[in-house]
Amino acid sequence: MKTFEENWTAWIDGELSETERAEFEATLEDRLGAETERNDALKLGAFLKRELQPRAMGNEEFFHHQLRERIAHEEATPVEESRPILRETWWSIRRLLWLGATSLAIFAVCTYFVKREQPAPNQSEYLTQILNSRVDPSVNPDATVSIFQTKDDKVTVLWVDGLKSLPTDYAAK
Repeated sequence: MKTFEENWTAWIDGELSETERAEFEATLEDRLGAETERNDALKLGAFLKRELQPRAMGNEEFFHHQLRERIAHEEATPVEESRPILRETWWSIRRLLWLGATSLAIFAVCTYFVKREQPAPNQSEYLTQILNSRVDPSVNPDATVSIFQTKDDKVTVLWVDGLKSLPTDYAAK
């Protein structure tokens, strides 16, 4: 069974059958007022349909062309449900390989320039300073200085035994 509002809307729109219309009109208390309201609603509907027309779409042919192309493309390449869709990402294997190779090349070039061998002097100035210093026998009577050098490894070991203090001219520098 329809509610009063459903019957009212169907009566205004003219969608009730003859028997339903007669039954509904019998339930109206003020039929003349209802007829006036119905005519006003129909006038308002006609006015709105006339005045509120949808705007014409620009480039209709282009829009329809795009839709047809998209539909044709989707019909031409059906998606297989058994095969997963692989998306192309920025971190593809090829890009990762290029990035790794480039990083290694940059590292090699930087290492070459940083680790370039500088021609090392034969002796450091500290060793020359110590060799030219004399151990004062009055201050350090039992002091001995032994020097061990290897030219291949560029290492010099200075073994000082019994030295109580450094020479004054060495400490001053």
